[in-house]
Amino acid sequence: MAFLTPSRNNGSPHSKKVIVGLDIGTSKFCCLVASPDEKTKKLDILGIGISEAEGLFRGVVVRIDNTVKTIQKVIEQAEQQSGLQIKEVIVGIAGDHIESYQSRGIIGISNINKEVSEQDVDRLLEESCKIAIPSDRRILHVIPQEFIIDGQDGISDPIGMSGVRMEANVHIVTGLITAIQNIYKCVERCGIKVKDIVLEPLASSHAVLDSDEKEVGVALIDIGGGTTDIAIFEEGIVRFTSGFGIAGKQVTDDIKKGLGIIPSQAERIKREYGHAYMNNILHDDIFMVPGIGGRKPMEITKSYLCRIIQPRYEEIFEFALGEIRRSGYSGSLGAGIVLTGGSALVGGIEELAQEVFGMPVKIGIPSGVTYSGLVQEVENPVYSTVVGLVLHELKGLAQNDIPFDDVEEPLKSEKTKKSFFKKVKHYLEEL
Repeated sequence: MAFLTPSRNNGSPHSKKVIVGLDIGTSKFCCLVASPDEKTKKLDILGIGISEAEGLFRGVVVRIDNTVKTIQKVIEQAEQQSGLQIKEVIVGIAGDHIESYQSRGIIGISNINKEVSEQDVDRLLEESCKIAIPSDRRILHVIPQEFIIDGQDGISDPIGMSGVRMEANVHIVTGLITAIQNIYKCVERCGIKVKDIVLEPLASSHAVLDSDEKEVGVALIDIGGGTTDIAIFEEGIVRFTSGFGIAGKQVTDDIKKGLGIIPSQAERIKREYGHAYMNNILHDDIFMVPGIGGRKPMEITKSYLCRIIQPRYEEIFEFALGEIRRSGYSGSLGAGIVLTGGSALVGGIEELAQEVFGMPVKIGIPSGVTYSGLVQEVENPVYSTVVGLVLHELKGLAQNDIPFDDVEEPLKSEKTKKSFFKKVKHYLEEL
């Protein structure tokens, strides 16, 4: 749990236990300060900072200085609103540099009485990580699918069970070391410590999916500005993660080119008038598009704009469907598809997605816990990731501090090793 101190503008003498999430996206940066109330079990939203993004391309830092300035901006906004000085954050990561692997590890039980201990599980999970991962990658998450003891499968918590041989099937999420290092560098240049770095669709899942959906089988599709990220759950466990670099920015670019306007105007028109499903337009409203370079404004109909937008969203969903089929779980999604992220706010998107996927679709908004404070502000898919980052920490999933110097091999840290099984156990209990 992160601790913040009162800012110089706040005279309170007491420190307050809070959690801070930082979502660094291609189209927006967002910082959220929240405090869990042990008595009411509510998450009190204390402060929010949000800004248009600068310095990222498809989830990867491409301009350090611009990224640092934008992080500072949202941090300062959140500090001013909460009256607290931010010391450390849980940061989200996404992008098409993220790659996942399935692995299997096998060990012999070390205890004389042949009873599985936490040390055995730690050893097994480390053994499971010994696969041919490229040297330019770092492991972000190791998520057990199941444990197997002497041929008995389907075991979620092996501690205390008896056996001779134990196996584990795990899902390993990795990212490019340089991409991760640059995120650490940007945050730390703001004088802020990175407590943990979390795959964004996993974070979003805490905010928008309930336990029943995860148990029955569901695909979460987080459509951001630069990337579309997917996480598939079945029997309460993360089974598959993926992402690709076609998302909201491409929709905005299509509008910019199709209407001959500047990017900021294209983004505004997408948000205010955008519709992704022609068959669902009941009233073909007309709106004005500003001219550029002294040209006269143009009259555009909603259906004309839809003819620009719909093909790109169809492409996004077809790519996502291909990934879902590749996962092997396309026939196991009893709860269907949940769309979230800022680019999931376009009208008609549910109907279009249902047509492409051939299964139930809904828009996911943060609902992982009961909220207080700035509730209305976060009840929006735009905030799914940053709320999920806070819930990730609240549920005890964040790793103990991983210094920047150790970012390439976090599992080598003794401090991290001690907490590794506890983190895994929380995954098994909470997902």
